[in-house]
Amino acid sequence: MKKLKTGMFLFASVLALTSLNTNAFADKPVTEIVDSKQVKTIEIKGTDAMQFDLKEIKVKAGQKVKLKLTHAGKLAKAAMGHNWVLLKEGVDVAAFGSKAAAARDNEYIPKSEEASIIAHTKLLGGGESDTIEFTAPKKGKYTYICSFPGHYALMKGTFIVE
Repeated sequence: MKKLKTGMFLFASVLALTSLNTNAFADKPVTEIVDSKQVKTIEIKGTDAMQFDLKEIKVKAGQKVKLKLTHAGKLAKAAMGHNWVLLKEGVDVAAFGSKAAAARDNEYIPKSEEASIIAHTKLLGGGESDTIEFTAPKKGKYTYICSFPGHYALMKGTFIVE
C-alpha cells in the first residue's frame, strides 16, 4: 500500500510540474513579440460607419506583416466597399484619394499611383475579408487609408515602423 501511495504521489508531482507554464512569453500575445524573423499578425475591421477599428499600428522595420482586413458591415461592395491601402511616406492623401475615386475599374487603386503604395488589400463588401502579407518598410510614420471614394477622410490611420 505504501508503494502505491508513493507511486501516486510521484505521478501527481510529475503531472503538476509538466502542466506548469515555463514559457516566459506566455502572458504576451505572439503578435507582441518583437523579432524581425517573426510575422506580425494584425487584424483590422472596417464598418458601415466608415471607420477602421485601429487608428494606429506598430511594427518593426523589415518585419514580415500579415494583415487581415474584415468588412464588419453589411452593405455591398458597390455601396460601401472597404480596402486597406498603405501609402509611402510623403504621399498627399487627398490627391491620392481624388485619383482613387476615378479608378473604379481597378477597385479604386489608381494604376498611375502604384508607385505610391506599399501594400493593399482587395476591395471588400459586407462580411468579406482579405489577408495580405508584406515586409514592413524602413523606420517612419506611414498613412493607411480606405481608397473607396470619399472614405479616406475618415478611414485612415498611422502605420508606425520602429
